[in-house]
Amino acid sequence: MSLEGVLARVESVTQWQENLYRHLHSHPELSFQEAETATEVERHLRDAGFEVQRIGGGVVGVLRNAPGPVVLVRADMDALPVLEDTGLAYASTRTMVDAGGMSVPVMHACGHDMHVAAAVGAAALLADARAEWHGTYVALFQPAEENAGGARAMVDAGLVTLVPKPDVCLGQHVLTSPDAGQVGTRSGPMLSTAASIRITVHGSGSHGSMPHLSVDPVVLASAIVLRLQTIVSREVSPFDFAVVTVGSLRAGTSANIIPASATLLVNIRAYDERVRDHLVEAISRIVRAECAASRSPREPDIEVYDTYPLTDNDPEVTATVTAAFLRHFGTERVVADMAPVTASEDFSTIPDAFGTPYTYWGFGGFPAGGPRVPNHNPGFAPVIRPSLRTATEALVVAAMAYLDPVPTPAPSAASGGVGR
Repeated sequence: MSLEGVLARVESVTQWQENLYRHLHSHPELSFQEAETATEVERHLRDAGFEVQRIGGGVVGVLRNAPGPVVLVRADMDALPVLEDTGLAYASTRTMVDAGGMSVPVMHACGHDMHVAAAVGAAALLADARAEWHGTYVALFQPAEENAGGARAMVDAGLVTLVPKPDVCLGQHVLTSPDAGQVGTRSGPMLSTAASIRITVHGSGSHGSMPHLSVDPVVLASAIVLRLQTIVSREVSPFDFAVVTVGSLRAGTSANIIPASATLLVNIRAYDERVRDHLVEAISRIVRAECAASRSPREPDIEVYDTYPLTDNDPEVTATVTAAFLRHFGTERVVADMAPVTASEDFSTIPDAFGTPYTYWGFGGFPAGGPRVPNHNPGFAPVIRPSLRTATEALVVAAMAYLDPVPTPAPSAASGGVGR
C-alpha cells in the first residue's frame, strides 16, 4: 500500500490546510521577522508528533519512524515589501518595519505561504500514516529566502549538527509555469546563481551653472549604465546565460546642484558560477575604468551582497523523483525537463552544507489558458485549487520515493488467500 496509504487521508487535511494558507497569506512577515509564521508551523508539527526546534530563525521538525533513509523537505516562510493588489477576500493589509527602519506594506507576493501550507500538510499526512513507511522525515521551514540570508543563518546556527544528516533534500516553488495541477522537473541547473552589487561613484559637487568646476557623478554613472550593457553582448558566449540589470540609480537632490556622488544597484544572474564570477569582475573593471576616465577624485565603493548559489539538481535524484511523479500524476501532469528558471534561491545552501544530493521542482499556480501574474507582482495570486493539493502530494510522492515502504503482508491460507 505504502504511498497510497499515506495519501489516503489527503482529503481530510484539505479544509484546515486551505484555511492555514489563507491565514498565512493575510498575515505575511518580512525576512527574519517570521515570528507568527514560525509559531503556527511549530504548533502543527508538535501536534503531529514531530520533535521540534528553532534553528537560526527557522523551524525544524524531525519525525523518527524506525531505522531507514532520512529525507529533508524544505519550505521558505518570508514575504516581500509589496503592497497587495489582488482583490482577494484574504488579501494582506499588513505593514511592518523593515531592516532600514521604514514602515512598508507586506505581501506574500512570491508564494511562500503556499510552500508552508503544502509542507505542513505533507508532514501531517506522513505522521498520520507511520505504519506505511520507515525512516526519518525532516520538515525544515526556513526564514529570509528573499534576502539570501535565511539558509545561511540556519547553517551558521549549527543545523548540520542538530538534525540527522539527510540522504536526500527536496524543495519546490509555485510558478507561473507549468499549469496549475502540474509539476515540472529538470536535471542540472534549475535556478540561476545571482548577486546584487551596490556601487557608489564619487565626483566633485558644484553649482548647476558651473559644471566645468565639477566632476559630475551623474554623467559618470550614466556612462557606467551604458557600458555595462556590453558585458553580456560582448564578453559572454552566446551559448551561456547571463543577465546584468541596473535596477536603481540615485544621485542629487536638486536640479541646480551637481552632487558629490551617485549610487547604482546592479543585479546579475547566470547558470554557471564561472560566468557569475566573470560578471562581477567585468562590472568592477568597467566601473573603475569609467571613474578614471571621468577624473573621479577617489576610488569607487563596490559591495557585492545578497549572493545566491546555483540550484543545480542532482541527475540521479531528479530522475528518481520524476519517475515517482510520472507514476502518481501521469504524463499529462508532469513536465519533465522543464525550462530552467531565471530567478534564484538559497535552498541549495542547506543540502550543500550536509554534502547531500538534492532536487528542486516547480509546480503551477495558474490555470491553463488563463492570465498569469509573475512572482513578486502585487497581483500575484495562485489559485488554491488544485495548486495546494498538487504541491502537497508532490512532497509526499517525492519523500516516499526514498523512505522505506512497509510491505503489505501476504494473505495466509488460514486467513483466506488465493488457495481458498
